[in-house]
Amino acid sequence: MASDESCSTQLIDGDGTFKAEELEHFIKEVKLGDCGLSYAVVSIMGPQSSGKSTLLNHLFSTNFREMDAFIGRSQTTKGIWLARCTGIEPCTLVMDLEGTDGRERGEDDTAFEKQSALFALAVSDIVLINMWCHDIGREQAANKPLLKTVFQVMMRLFSPRKTTLMFVIRDKTRTPLENLEPVLREDIQKIWDSVPKPEAHKETPLSEFFNVEVVALSSYEEKEEQFKEQVASLRQRFFHSITPGGLAGDRRGVVPASGFSFSSQQIWKVIKENKDLDLPAHKVMVATVRCEEIAHEKFAGFTGNEYWQHINEAVQSGLVSGFGKKLSSILNSSLSEYDAEATYFDEGVRSAKRNQLEEKLLQLVQPAFQTMLGHVRSGTLEKFKEAFDKALNGGEGFSLAARQCCWSYMALFDEGCADAVIELANWDTSKVRDKLQRDINSHVEYVRAAKLSELNALYEAKLNEALSGPVEALLDGANTETWPAIRKLLRHETESAISGLTSALAGFEMDEHVKEKTLGSLEDYARGVVEAKAKEEAGRVLIRMKDRFSTLFTHDSDSMPRVWTGKEDIRAITKTARSASLKLLSALAAIRLDGESDNIENTLSLALGDVKSAATSTDRSITAIDPLASSTWEQVPSSKTLITPVQCKSLWRQFKAETEYSVTQAISAQEANKRNNNWLPPPWAIVALLVLGFNEFMTLLRNPLWLGVIFVSFLLVKALWVQLDITGEFRNGALPGLISLSSKFLPTVMNIIKSLAEAGQTPATNNPQTNPALPSRSFRNGVSTSETSSDASSGVTTFSENGTVNSTPSKED
Repeated sequence: MASDESCSTQLIDGDGTFKAEELEHFIKEVKLGDCGLSYAVVSIMGPQSSGKSTLLNHLFSTNFREMDAFIGRSQTTKGIWLARCTGIEPCTLVMDLEGTDGRERGEDDTAFEKQSALFALAVSDIVLINMWCHDIGREQAANKPLLKTVFQVMMRLFSPRKTTLMFVIRDKTRTPLENLEPVLREDIQKIWDSVPKPEAHKETPLSEFFNVEVVALSSYEEKEEQFKEQVASLRQRFFHSITPGGLAGDRRGVVPASGFSFSSQQIWKVIKENKDLDLPAHKVMVATVRCEEIAHEKFAGFTGNEYWQHINEAVQSGLVSGFGKKLSSILNSSLSEYDAEATYFDEGVRSAKRNQLEEKLLQLVQPAFQTMLGHVRSGTLEKFKEAFDKALNGGEGFSLAARQCCWSYMALFDEGCADAVIELANWDTSKVRDKLQRDINSHVEYVRAAKLSELNALYEAKLNEALSGPVEALLDGANTETWPAIRKLLRHETESAISGLTSALAGFEMDEHVKEKTLGSLEDYARGVVEAKAKEEAGRVLIRMKDRFSTLFTHDSDSMPRVWTGKEDIRAITKTARSASLKLLSALAAIRLDGESDNIENTLSLALGDVKSAATSTDRSITAIDPLASSTWEQVPSSKTLITPVQCKSLWRQFKAETEYSVTQAISAQEANKRNNNWLPPPWAIVALLVLGFNEFMTLLRNPLWLGVIFVSFLLVKALWVQLDITGEFRNGALPGLISLSSKFLPTVMNIIKSLAEAGQTPATNNPQTNPALPSRSFRNGVSTSETSSDASSGVTTFSENGTVNSTPSKED
């Protein structure tokens, strides 16, 4: 009967009788007929005494009968009870199913469990599956067989409808929900995959029939407050559950509320009359439970096996010899023990559980197997690298060494794989082998690229050394034969380098196209060296021009420094030096590696070299076009141009301005030398001296003593001039010269007087030829110099026996 206070009723009693009258009364009580399609049905299933009724009462504010833990654990809910949720919109009906696996119904009588579960799935929009946290991963406690049977029959009996399966994990432990949820989802998917399906649903995915949700709740007895908070949070999800995105938002085939009673009766009738929900044979169930226990024991024994643990630890750090045989022995031993203990159970169940045990054991050892393969691969790769390097260092051809080493060490890897393979497993090692092959090929390509790069660098360095210095020297002395000489040098050195590189590449077995490309790159590099050096020299062309001009202008044909005595033709020398500099400019104006002819030298000669011709041309036509008023040369591409005509004109103007000073200095030196050689005064001065100085001249003739005094004074002044080096002192300026002479004047005078005194005290001999004049000492800045030096720099003054003063003129006199 329905309770007025709780709005609940028993829908199906414990004997499987559908109570249609109670349902009709309940529908009228809750006014379900007025809801149309705006209602939802929620049911809960799970083991007996798992707290289903308690959860519903807290979740939906119902008052289903709960188990009294102080009396004992026994069956509380019998059959299926129906109630309306309080305070939840839209109208939501909840069904509390009799718990599964109860002792009251007995070991074999589980037909009602399957019938009620199938009814719940067929009628409900949301099915709560109540389960304890520690039952996750178990077969019976997690309702896996029940769900498997229900899924199979439901697809055959009813058209698909979208039902939400919400697994409610009770008494949650420390294990995070994100670790529990994948296990449940995987189990449901496995159940679905294993269920035989009708032809119409062969390819139907699980998501076509079910939405799977997972929630976890704390223990009601130990953490009541936390449990209530979590239930209150879960309750919010049932509000507006049929709206899009809600828990039942994508349901299909909804029965109007007015037909709910009739529809439920028909569904229960179909389920009760269906024979596919009968229990399996008792022996099958016993075999299932016992074989699973034996398999679990053997799996636990394998995981605790010290030999396996030792192998697993050893393989983490390196290769394990005989890995496959050792593991195969342990695996076969565990499976043989299982066969011995399960031999008397049902063959189908025994084989299925043995296959499951074998699969679990292989999954356990597979990571160690993969690690072992990794060690084999990495060890083989390292050995290959060592052998390959050794073969190359031994002078073996690159391609031949690569083929032989690759073949040899791939065979070595295959031997290692054969040693690691486990007999029971049919694991494919081709992926690891392919990876090793790729690693070996990658290393070979890396070494190949490195060797080729090394060879290119070697021959490029040789070309750079063979070309840079000689090209620079040729361009330094550039003339009309410079570029032919450079082309000859480039051709010779390039042919030599290409010949050497061709021999070195023979062992690489390169494709002809690639080989030609490599040799062409080397040839281009050689040209690049010459062109770079030419550009570098072109950047210094002004310095080179000034150096060449200076060399030719200041040195004669014997490379001796010129002394401008007044006989040299400065104009001709200047023209020759400038002409040579102009040749240098024309040689560096363009790159001529291909032997094409051009008129750069003629253009520069006409425009810059012949001044008279240029002047005549200007007089002839003032409006004539300047051949250098251009940025390109005729017959010379811009890529080969180093100095444009405009730049040549600018450089020549700067060159002339900077060398003009040297020419001016030479002209000044030549004129000064001429003036020094003309020591006599002009004729008119001589005539004036004779006319004006006639009286003084006659006085000197009448008194010869004055001639002696003047002569001696001249000698003394001459000696002072030479000893003081007046010309040299004034070379650095007037003021420094006066200061220096003032400091040396007195010591020099004393030195001369002393020398005269010593010469007067020396006895003279009768043979003037054997009585040489006493060498005089000279002092510069108060320091005595050698006698020979004094004789060479000035006249030597001595006294003869008759008392006259003898003077030997200096070299300058």
